[in-house]
Amino acid sequence: MEKKNYFQGTGRRKSAVAQVRLMPGNGAIVVDGKPFEERFNRPQYLRTVMKPLEVTETVGKFSIMIKCNGGGISGQSDAIAMGLSRALIAVDEKHKGTLRQNGLLTRDPRTKERKKAGLKRARKAPQYTKR
Repeated sequence: MEKKNYFQGTGRRKSAVAQVRLMPGNGAIVVDGKPFEERFNRPQYLRTVMKPLEVTETVGKFSIMIKCNGGGISGQSDAIAMGLSRALIAVDEKHKGTLRQNGLLTRDPRTKERKKAGLKRARKAPQYTKR
């Protein structure tokens, strides 16, 4: 069996799933075949994606390939951050403490609440009429 030349991590948030692969390289980040600056155009999403690299001081040391499924831009950026954190732990176990202190290894359990019977949405009831 051949030795793989990458480190992998999976991250999830809401209904978004991100599969992240780290390879030694020049720091290029590609999300679904596009540069990540093109995909995540708001600064808050760029910061979210880059946070694990900045915290562990590994910016520019790895080329990163990311596949995203489901969810929206916000959920995908958080899922990428978690997947990136897990992949960085696979690279070096020493990063685990720093990533945990910054809350990058904790799965955010908040998801969309399901619609209930007799209601219009998850919690919104029809308007009450007295007469």
